[in-house]
Amino acid sequence: MTQTPASPTTAHPRPHLTHTVLNQSVPRVDVNEYEANQVLREAITRHDGGWGDAELVEIGALVGTEQFQHDAKLANTITPQFHPFDRWGNRIDEVEYHPSYHRIISASIAHGAHTRCWADPQPGSHVVRAAAFYLFGQIEPGHACPVSMTHAVIPSLELQPDVAAQWVPKALSRSYSSELSADKSSAIFGMSMTEKQGGSDVRANTTVAVPVGSGGPGAEYLLTGHKWFCSAPMSDAFLVLAQAQGQGGEGLSCFLLPRVLPDGTRNSFRIQQLKDKLGNKSNASSEIELDGTVAVMIGEPGRGVRTIIEMVAQTRLDCVLGSAAGMRQSVAEALWHARHRAAFGATLVDQPAMTAVLADLALESEAATVTAMRLARAHDEDASDSEKAFRRLATAVAKYWICKRGPHHAYESLECLGGNGYTEDFPLSMRYREQPVMAVWEGSGNVIALDVLRAMTREPDSVGAFDAEVNLARGTDPTLDAHLDQLRRDLGELAGLDAASAQRRARRVVESMALALEASLLVRFSPAAVADAFIAARLGADRAFEYGALPTGTDLGAILTRH
Repeated sequence: MTQTPASPTTAHPRPHLTHTVLNQSVPRVDVNEYEANQVLREAITRHDGGWGDAELVEIGALVGTEQFQHDAKLANTITPQFHPFDRWGNRIDEVEYHPSYHRIISASIAHGAHTRCWADPQPGSHVVRAAAFYLFGQIEPGHACPVSMTHAVIPSLELQPDVAAQWVPKALSRSYSSELSADKSSAIFGMSMTEKQGGSDVRANTTVAVPVGSGGPGAEYLLTGHKWFCSAPMSDAFLVLAQAQGQGGEGLSCFLLPRVLPDGTRNSFRIQQLKDKLGNKSNASSEIELDGTVAVMIGEPGRGVRTIIEMVAQTRLDCVLGSAAGMRQSVAEALWHARHRAAFGATLVDQPAMTAVLADLALESEAATVTAMRLARAHDEDASDSEKAFRRLATAVAKYWICKRGPHHAYESLECLGGNGYTEDFPLSMRYREQPVMAVWEGSGNVIALDVLRAMTREPDSVGAFDAEVNLARGTDPTLDAHLDQLRRDLGELAGLDAASAQRRARRVVESMALALEASLLVRFSPAAVADAFIAARLGADRAFEYGALPTGTDLGAILTRH
């Protein structure tokens, strides 16, 4: 039976409206990250950095652009690739970065986020440099590692004037080139101390340094050994530790190791592999082999830790700055989302439960930023002896506490974005992976806590300077006064304990010191609503473990207005 063909349809497409985007935040782009950060701007003025305001405004505009944010995303998704050989089989040991990484670090160097405080020392110079570093690291943290090491290397290099004369001008340069060349007018520095058998116990170092001639400070050595962690392996030079041998002096010593020798040939610097890290994806961290590698001794033989500790002190401060910058990014993104998205009949930021969480996250961010900038001011060249004593102890205390607060802070901020926060399309998943590295690098928690104990014993003036600083806020809040009283008792008891007992109590006391410092600074430098809330939430009798459980009566609106 023949079927009659169906009649042509008269229906017309009726597109669904399910893909119309509603109730989502607009892109957070073209925000001047410096002008939008009232806490940071106040700190710059307070700590004598107002002369750098114009350039910081320029940096804030740059890092807030859509292009810079896109570069940050690319640098962390198209990660560094290791090329041990060229196509003809020659050993080259090179790491290839996506062009976005080079654009970011080039801009950071051009704006002096590395060494501007050394190039133009004046009151507030470390503060302005710290703010520049903070702003760039807020959006893309991985490149900040070589920027920080280039900044931190200067004090160690200056211990060896003949070497400093050659390398310091290159480190001070605001130009950037990714090429490995002896003819460059600029240089990026790295550092490599840890070895697989020792980790933080750098005195377990087995790398051997044999003198080419008579040896000694400024002389050439040949290094042979294995370094377990070497960040930014495409840097132009590195500070490393090795066991010196020969008549020039023996013992664990510090050496400057160039990637390219003066005649243009490559130094023996064999990258074994790149580390597959939890975060810090844009920055290549590597394992390297040294085999008769040319290096120059910096400082006295057998005094390598003392020499390189000058560098470590600076990078520890940068860990604090990096964690504070991460907290700022987390708060900024969480608040932006909450101010643009509604649920249950109100904008998220106006929902009481969410308001409390956001305000608590903002408190943590403000405390970290205020502390970091106070420490930066203490590192300026006009620092008094008491300031130097204060920074010796306070930098370690802040490194311990602020860096440990970073990961949980990032997680809670991520949760404010809900499912969006858990995706890689938004930056807080990257930030959540990034924050733990600040607590691990330059001394993990126990190492830093023990360093605080060491400073108390070897440099007792640092305890007095720290106590004087935190007690500048005494008399303003009874809860803070009680905490300061207890801290003095704890420090006194700690000094009388045997080594093992002191170690067991170290973390508790360092935490107490950190909270005292943050609370004291907020009382002196932030509005009463911020200081009162922080003291009640962190030191009060009804304090809680999780963000968002703020005491009744907290002025949430006043806190959030600042952020």
